[in-house]
Amino acid sequence: MSGMREPRSHADVVELGRSIEAITLDFGNTLVPFPSASMSGVLSETADHAAAAWGFRGDEFARVWGEERLRQIAEEVPHGREADMDVRAARVLARLRGYPAPGPEERWDDAEAARRSTPGEVAAILDHYASAFVRLTPIPPEIGPLLELLASRYPVAILSNWPIAIAVERYLEAAGWSPHLSAVVISQRVGAIKPWPAIFEAAARALAVPSGPRILHVGDDLGADIAGAHAVGWRAAWVRVKPEDSPLPVARPSGDDTPDLAIDHLTDLARALGLNRPRVP
Repeated sequence: MSGMREPRSHADVVELGRSIEAITLDFGNTLVPFPSASMSGVLSETADHAAAAWGFRGDEFARVWGEERLRQIAEEVPHGREADMDVRAARVLARLRGYPAPGPEERWDDAEAARRSTPGEVAAILDHYASAFVRLTPIPPEIGPLLELLASRYPVAILSNWPIAIAVERYLEAAGWSPHLSAVVISQRVGAIKPWPAIFEAAARALAVPSGPRILHVGDDLGADIAGAHAVGWRAAWVRVKPEDSPLPVARPSGDDTPDLAIDHLTDLARALGLNRPRVP
């Protein structure tokens, strides 16, 4: 880790629990683990839908989807933008219907590509992707009680980079976690990704808490979550353990990426902050 901040003592960490006024939680690999097999299954079901609906080969749909995902990440992430899945779906349909992909140094003409599909077709792909996402992603049973405990002390929000917001929103609803959340802030809707400041500031506004050290952000990505939170003056907790084969992208560590608190799993957060003790008036 490149930051120079000293590790916090136990007393300091408990005091952190008393001093913060809101908590934001990353979604992928913080709230919910995402191993490679889980994400592959979601894409496979989406490709099967495309094959049945429009006569494409499922393996070809999946291959082109993967290529366009990587292209979007290379194009958008360096500028702090999300690789929106609606744009990806339109590009994939265009390519499979004969529209040529741009060369290595060229950008997509997305307006022209969109002429090869209808908004309804793109919406159908996103709907099937989100449905498969909810069905195939196991719900960690320990997270509901944790969110209930956290929400009894603080406003809690999801603050996540994700290219399809409806998938996260449907998952939170299906898991029964939505009643514990004061806000859900997803990069696709905000138009900016972590570690860029705009998404953190959007979360502070959604929580109605002044942006600064009274907000604790919890995430698994040192570059996106820890350095990003510190860049806007927030506190940050790092979740160390995640699937080794997870395909979710991570940001390059930069700035102050030494966490205020490090835990192995999200379920360690309440105890680390002293929340299992009765609150002292």
